[in-house]
Order: sequence, then C-alpha cells, then structure tokens
Amino acid sequence: MTWIQDYNPLGNIGLSALIAAIPLFILLYMLGIKRSKGHNAAFFGLLSAILTAIFVFKMPAALALSATLNGALVGIFPIIWIVITAIWVYNMTVESGEFEIIKNSLASITDDRRLQALFIAFAFGSFIEGTAGFGTPVAITAAMLVGLGFNPVYAAGICLVANTAPVAFGAIGIPVVVLGQVSGIEPMTLSKIIGRQLPFLSFIVPLWVVVLMCGWKRAMEVLPAVLVAGICFAGTQFFTSNYISVYLPDITSAAVTIIGLLIFLKIWKPSKVWHFPDEIPSADGKVQLQYSIMEVLRAWGPYILLAILVFMWADDKFFGFKNILVGWEKSLGLTSFAWPGLHNLVIKTAPVVAKNTPYAASYAINFLSAAGTAIFLSGILSLFIIPNYGPGRATSCFFKTIKMLIYPIFTIAMILGLAYIMNYSGMSSTLGLAFTATGSAYPFFAPFLGWLGVLLTGSDTSANALFGSMQKTAAQQIGIDPNLTVASNSSGGVCGKMISPQSISVATAATGLVGQESTIFRFALPSSIAMIILIGILTYLQSTVLHWMLP
Repeated sequence: MTWIQDYNPLGNIGLSALIAAIPLFILLYMLGIKRSKGHNAAFFGLLSAILTAIFVFKMPAALALSATLNGALVGIFPIIWIVITAIWVYNMTVESGEFEIIKNSLASITDDRRLQALFIAFAFGSFIEGTAGFGTPVAITAAMLVGLGFNPVYAAGICLVANTAPVAFGAIGIPVVVLGQVSGIEPMTLSKIIGRQLPFLSFIVPLWVVVLMCGWKRAMEVLPAVLVAGICFAGTQFFTSNYISVYLPDITSAAVTIIGLLIFLKIWKPSKVWHFPDEIPSADGKVQLQYSIMEVLRAWGPYILLAILVFMWADDKFFGFKNILVGWEKSLGLTSFAWPGLHNLVIKTAPVVAKNTPYAASYAINFLSAAGTAIFLSGILSLFIIPNYGPGRATSCFFKTIKMLIYPIFTIAMILGLAYIMNYSGMSSTLGLAFTATGSAYPFFAPFLGWLGVLLTGSDTSANALFGSMQKTAAQQIGIDPNLTVASNSSGGVCGKMISPQSISVATAATGLVGQESTIFRFALPSSIAMIILIGILTYLQSTVLHWMLP
C-alpha cells in the first residue's frame, strides 16, 4: 500500500515548514548552544524527526522506521567505510614512523603553518575531493595536519572550510551529473553556470582559511602565496568547467594549484614564519630536509597509492576499471537492491515533481567498487612500501582504528537516518517549498535550498537529488531562468558542507576530538553563513543586472 507525501499538513506552508524544521532546531541547538556531544545531538535530532514524521506528517510508522534504517546503513557503508580506511592508512604511517618523514618533507618546503594549510587542506584536499568526495578529503587532510603538529580544533575547522571550493565538482563531477539527471538540464550547461559562480568563492577561500588561523595582519604576510593559490584554483576551475568537462574541474584545479605553489615558494618566502602560539618553532625559522629523495617518496607512497587508486575507482570514463569491478560485483551478487518496506511506497507529488512519482529506495552493497575499498587496498599495498611493518601490525592498527571511531560510527549513522526520514516523509520538501514563497526574491534564496540540503545530508550530490527538480519547477512558476536556480542549488550546497553534522563527525574522528563536535560547529558556522549569503547575492545579481555573465 502506498502513501502520498503531504507537504502542507497544517494547511499553512509557513507553519508546516516551521514544524518540519524542529529536528534541525534541536540538532543545531544541542551542537551550537548546549555544546552537546555529537552522538547525543544526533540521537535527539533523529528521535524528534521520527516523531514529527509520524504524528504531524502522518507517515506510517513502518515506512518511517524503514527509511531511518535505510539511511543509517548508508551512513555505515559506504560513508563510514571511507572514514575507517582513510584514518587507518594515516595511523599506519604514524605507527611506522613514516609520517615523521612526511612532516619533515613538508616543513622543508615551508615551516609556516599558513602555507602548510594551503598545501594540505586546500590543494591536496581538493584533489582528494575531486577523485573521491563523500568525506574522504576531510578525513585524510585533518589527520595529516594534526600529525604535522596543528592544533586539532584548527586542523578540523580549516579542513572543513577549505573543502568548500571543490565540493560541487567532487567525486569526478557526480553532484553536477546527478543534478542534470533530476532536473532534465544538460550537465555541461549547469557546469558552465556553476563555473561562473564558484570561482569567486574559490578565489577567496585560501585567504579565508589563513585569516581563520592567524587573523588579517598575519594573513597579509603570506598574501602573495594566498593569491597564487586562489588564482590557480579559481582560474582553472572556471576554464575546465566551461570549456573542457564536468568531470575534471577539481582534479585540474588542485594539480595546477599544487604545482603553482611549489614553483612560487622556490622563489618567494614569507618574511616571518608563523606557528600557533603554543608551538615552539625552529631556531632560525628554516627546516632542512633530513632524508633522501627515495625516503621521502617512500613515506609519501601510501598517499600516492591512495590518490592513484581512488582516481582509478572514480569513473569508468578514464580506465574502464570501474566497469570491471561492477561486473565482478554482479557476478558475486554484490549489487544494489530495492529497500524492503519503503521502495516506491512513498509517492512524491506536485510541485516537488511535475507529476506523481514513486520515491525509489535502494541500498548498494557494491563493496568492490566503493571508494573506501580503494583506500583499503592502498593500505594493503603500502605494506610493500613501509619498512618493518607487516600484516600483523596493520591488522592490529585497523581494529584499533575501528575502536577509536565507535562514537563517530553511531553519530554518522543517526545523522543519515535523520536525513532519510526527513526526505521520505516530505519534511525536507516542505522546507524547500517555504523558500519558493519569496517570489521575485527567490534567486537569492535558491542557493539556500542547496545549503539546507547539504546541511541535512552531508552531500552535495544528495542535496542536488533532493531539490534539483524543485528548483526548476519553482523557477518556471515564478518566471525566472531555471538553469540558474538549478545550478545555484549546487553552488549554495558547498557552503553547507562545513557545518553538516556528518562532515563534523568525520573531522572530529580524524583529529581525536570525538565529543567536541559542538566546538567545530561553532568554529565553522560563521564562515558557512557568510559564504551562503555571498552566493545568494551573486545568484540574485546574475538573475538581474549580471545576467550577461551566464552562458
């Protein structure tokens, strides 16, 4: 028996949206004001979402519980699988002593914490986002920064903020591809518009990160390097997204930024080397490389393997390798299946969709082709590179990593359960419809839908799947360019990634700050709000006086 979503159960869309937002209010209150631990906030947020879905939105209890369980399992696999494997690779390099070589190699390029953040959090993190996405870059880069000696709170916070720039084109452009699928708009058209919005944000993110670390005065000391990073990334992002491919903007932008910074720092150094106030810098502010080139390459080997394998796993258009993995999965029965008690039993209606549409629900057990498996394999292959570190120590390290991540596992599972119950009950769509009541001001608010979607799900891909069709419908009803509002859903979504409870849980797990999720949330919240307002203003201007900017 099917159930039809009701987006206005109280007969007033404003009041219905206010009630639908109760789980978010509870979640944000507990994280931002009460400073509760992440798993506690997630539990009460999830409980309130289930109760609201059943008693206000009249969703049958069996459907509500099925949706929650579906989301929770998605949180465990593939998301937690990525986190566990990424932190395992990092932990092995630390236990073996190889991370000391990585630290020294980075410090020999620059011992300045500001520039190290640009290299690791911004440039290298963008490369990982471009190949894998779904929490992988924050898990890896935040752990690396802590290993380098960064204050854990700053390591987690700046990695979340730095991850803003590449999110829309993450995981080989999958968010934009999905956005095109649900909206019926050619992905390359959307890529061109996003590529004329995000570069403005990408240009200022390096400066934003440095200012968060040390303030404006100290940031100006490394302004030349900040400009090199911003120009390299934003310029390449614009060019690739508009003239080459929807799949490559992050990878090309990150590569150009890393190369640009390496070349620039060969000819320029800051006048003063900056460290966190509680650190003791080197005596002369310079660090000499203490290892041979082969030892440095060996130490970086696990991360080089990780990048190569994740890239190979990412998309069948480059190597055809993913097709082989998918074929093996099919032969082993490791494919997706319709989620029992939920698949096509919920009916989405207008104006969220043009006509009544069954809401599919599935769960993928694609273990071989999952990004986390690529990272896991890089860890196994690393045993052939890391000296005096055998399978026994690696296995012990793996289980210690799982034990360390017990609370994040529960937190992420509950957060994804909350996202799914809000989606399938119609609560998320109710919040979205409330924005469409803004009329001619809707272009300003359109990116906020994407921001809200990523806040709820932790994924720009999921937010695009959730609101992409609605953005097009709303724009057509109001009489504005639907291509712009649909594209802005993805551009606005990137600003919500840093405060998504899922992302924060990954960051705290990577930096040993489990239980301090509220601290990271409060660190990132002002940046998230400021950035989404900037994207909202830009989208509104592009719908009016700056319409000439659009393709």
